[in-house]
Amino acid sequence: MSVFGGMSKGERNRIKIRVRTAMSSQVQLQGRYLGGRPPYGYRIADAGSHPNPAKAAAGQQIHTLEPDPVAAPVVQRSFRLYVDGLSSRSIALQLTRDGIPCPSAHDAARNPHRKKTAWQAGAVRAILLNPRYTGYEVWNKQRKEERLLDVDDVTLGHQTYLTHDPADQWLYSNEPAHEALITTELFDAAQAARKQRAHNHQRQERARREGGRPYVLHGRVRCSLCGRKMHAAAIRKTVYHRCEYKEEEARNSAPDHPRTVYLREDVVCRALDQWIARAFEPNRLAATIKALSLASAAASTADAQTPEQAQARQALKDCERRFARYQAALEAGADPAVVTQWINDAHKDKQTAQEKLDALPAVTRKKESPLTAQQIRELTESLGDIAQRIHTADAAKKGPLYEALGIEITYQNETRTATVRSRSLSAYRYSECECPRGDLNPHAR
Repeated sequence: MSVFGGMSKGERNRIKIRVRTAMSSQVQLQGRYLGGRPPYGYRIADAGSHPNPAKAAAGQQIHTLEPDPVAAPVVQRSFRLYVDGLSSRSIALQLTRDGIPCPSAHDAARNPHRKKTAWQAGAVRAILLNPRYTGYEVWNKQRKEERLLDVDDVTLGHQTYLTHDPADQWLYSNEPAHEALITTELFDAAQAARKQRAHNHQRQERARREGGRPYVLHGRVRCSLCGRKMHAAAIRKTVYHRCEYKEEEARNSAPDHPRTVYLREDVVCRALDQWIARAFEPNRLAATIKALSLASAAASTADAQTPEQAQARQALKDCERRFARYQAALEAGADPAVVTQWINDAHKDKQTAQEKLDALPAVTRKKESPLTAQQIRELTESLGDIAQRIHTADAAKKGPLYEALGIEITYQNETRTATVRSRSLSAYRYSECECPRGDLNPHAR
């Protein structure tokens, strides 16, 4: 069965190569539309009989794209607004305000699973990134990739994933294949503006991280009305987490959402610090001291290493996992030449990581004995009011504490209450759950 499976896999790969080669030739040489959902702004039209005589005798037609008289002006307007300086979000709000149906509402038959309330910034961004509006046919933007479910048990088979290819691997037709909605110059101007704005945003984020004010609950507070993360900002030396909702967006997707929802960070942190300090109450102190003593013992026995050494050791482990995957792929019938190239690349990466690890100086440190339970108890008693100690601690030190506890906050504006959930990082990494598909995937965990 293994031999037959390998032969079958090899034949499938040969068929796939022949089909993809033929499709790429049709796109580049003929500008052929190869099917799929038409982009917003176009609709499918017949372009004559099929070139295959058998299919032509059966009445099959080849297709092409033609401008949609309703949606095409929206595409042109979106490009002009973006080049003029508006963001994707601002364009989406403007289109919603003008009552223009969003793409899922415009073509509801192909989008029964999507909401049809308002334009989203992601929909505008997808339009601005699509080069097919210049009149050229584009193919190979995404492909299906098969991956082994378990490298240790290849009999479980593969699972198909949709993978997006980088832009330098896209295939363009040699000549225009359909009517263009925008000029090539306008499309290039939009891409240049997008790159410049991304560069400016990265520079601002870097400046904020290096010299900005730290927020202890940054990225941990969500609005219960819309489910989005609330953004932190300082207003008159007081930190607030706020959720801003434009009037048009709220009217279409969240009618009960106020224009702006505010939550003071210090109020939440004070209650949160008091909740953390409950672990040191008399009835819970023994269990807390025991947990801290175990953590101290584990930290004292851990090997000392620099971040560079940890990175090199992690690279070595990744190479070993790659060897196991490639061996399983070879046994499953993958092309030996391709797998051999993968293995050679993994060997080079492993050798580079090993040389880097050997070149780094050894780190030595004095072996420290772990704290005993009595020492931890004396240290805890010397701190006094632990809740007050945590509350007055520096924000840069409180952030890692909340991160280790896995703090997540949901704010209900209508009742003015915040729900806090805590889950340690270890629980995230080592938890198990039932597969939602039941017995269809007994291997999934």
